[in-house]
Amino acid sequence: MGNLRTKDLSKIGYHNDQLRSLVIGIASKNFKHHSKQQLLDLLVNIMNNPEAFLDDELTSKIAEKVIGKTDAPLFKTFELRDEPVYCKTYGAKGIEQSAKKQMELANLLPVSVQGALMPDAHMGFGLPIGGVLATDNAIIPYAVGMDIGCRMALSVIDESDGFLKRFEYQIKQALKNHTHFGMEGGLDVRQEHEVLDSPVFNEISFLKPLRSKAVRQLGTSGNGNHFVEFGEIELLAGNTLGLPAKKYTALLTHSGSRGLGSAIARHYTQIAMNTCKLPRHAQQLAWLDMNSETGQEYWLTMNLAGDYAKACHERIHDNLLQALGLKALHVVENHHNFAWKDQLADGRNVIIHRKGATPAHKGELGIIPGSMTTPAYLVSGKGIGDALYSASHGAGRAISRQKAKDSMTVSAMKKMLTNAGVTLIGGTVEENPLAYKDIETVIAAQHDLVEIQGKFYPRIVRMNKE
Repeated sequence: MGNLRTKDLSKIGYHNDQLRSLVIGIASKNFKHHSKQQLLDLLVNIMNNPEAFLDDELTSKIAEKVIGKTDAPLFKTFELRDEPVYCKTYGAKGIEQSAKKQMELANLLPVSVQGALMPDAHMGFGLPIGGVLATDNAIIPYAVGMDIGCRMALSVIDESDGFLKRFEYQIKQALKNHTHFGMEGGLDVRQEHEVLDSPVFNEISFLKPLRSKAVRQLGTSGNGNHFVEFGEIELLAGNTLGLPAKKYTALLTHSGSRGLGSAIARHYTQIAMNTCKLPRHAQQLAWLDMNSETGQEYWLTMNLAGDYAKACHERIHDNLLQALGLKALHVVENHHNFAWKDQLADGRNVIIHRKGATPAHKGELGIIPGSMTTPAYLVSGKGIGDALYSASHGAGRAISRQKAKDSMTVSAMKKMLTNAGVTLIGGTVEENPLAYKDIETVIAAQHDLVEIQGKFYPRIVRMNKE
């Protein structure tokens, strides 16, 4: 018998850990004279028609387990639609052709119901960043993305904007002591949060070894465009926060679910690609049926990663505010890189994937940042069905990280920051302000989708330094 591995079993639809262990145990003892291919063929037959194998002493245990745990068969093959589903694009002039083509491909999936493309859109993996996709009872792990539950959180603080100048030194020290960026390590003080006690860590076996890293990374931020920044926010008259219209100190953060989210994304993208076969150029958009065991599992783990991302922001905000003796008057927060159960205007139930897009149901608050030197907008949604109740999640990249690196020097970036009155701790030229689209143009392209409640101006920014 060839050496049978769990990876081989996953490929033919055996996703349950106990079932795989059982198969490997039985195969090593009783099927020594079968070739690996013969054995795999037999296992596929058992998976597809377990009842036919219940009377055989050697196969009955596997068949019984399969019947108790029915999941997708070997795989199903799907063709794309002839025509894409309806998709409204906002700010089309500022969106690169490759991002539009990527969105069009997603709109050809047989499970797609409607799409929308936000004005910050640029090419990503799976869905474009700024892409929104509604599907029928299907979840696409790669359309949610690698950083599940990446999100924004804004604390409006009970201090005027003058606090930033008076306590600049203390703010910088707090940022250095109470934030951590990058793939490795964590904060000096162990962080506590109820999300670490979630039963999902034990219910889904592949999560168990990830918990210790989640404990270590709690309250930290990732690489790239993740940031923690203090600034001033100007709230407009009649804002829906119900706060007086004036300038306040504010704390704004952007990061996601760290190693936990990326491990979940990789695991379930692989399962989706093994069980849902699409034409090669669309294979990354393979989905899990929401009625399948793996679809339900992914939904649970995606929500855990989202809760974990939220917990990271809560720890960052609590730690910094406590260190500086500050109090939040109002917190605004929401995910991008996530999927939600929702309903279209015509009453159809769908799963809405937002890859780098802000939820914008009627009255729902969100934050749309620009760059280190340009404002972030505090907005409330207008609940527009054509946009799948969404808005952009930022200004969007104008050029790639490599191009940004090649076209900007450290000294030129420092000069730009100084002129804008911004202090940067860490950071790289890859995230320089010119790497991003003009936030004013992006906001103007979505005035039908959101109402502006206030403007946040970054002043002291902390990012990862590579």
